[in-house]
Amino acid sequence: MFTDREIELVRTTWAPVSEQPDVAASLFYTRLFEVAPEVKPMFKTDITAQGKKLMQMINIAVENMHKVEQIVPALQELGKRHRSYGTEDGHYEVVGAVLIDTLAAALGDDFTPDAAAAWKKTYGALASVMIGAK
Repeated sequence: MFTDREIELVRTTWAPVSEQPDVAASLFYTRLFEVAPEVKPMFKTDITAQGKKLMQMINIAVENMHKVEQIVPALQELGKRHRSYGTEDGHYEVVGAVLIDTLAAALGDDFTPDAAAAWKKTYGALASVMIGAK
């Protein structure tokens, strides 16, 4: 599914971001609510706790890129849960763009076009599993 180079790019760019999960989560949700304020009411729990869950899920995805089939069931369950919260298919595109924005802001010049492409492919693959969950 992913090339060795894509896995390397995602892992090496995620490493410094994952060292400051609260900062990354704050950047992510601040940007998400700027570009899609209509989704804010969907977040009924403490946003700090939600940010921790987001960072944990990204960590799991990054760690398992070489064996993504093992996390498919968890992604499907997450997709079903998100649908029950009111998530629509179009929200995934917005979240993907915000994730890329967050990584670019956190990494600066270290977020190369190749790294961005690897992240877009990774997020797209994972999001498609979640969207397809019934």
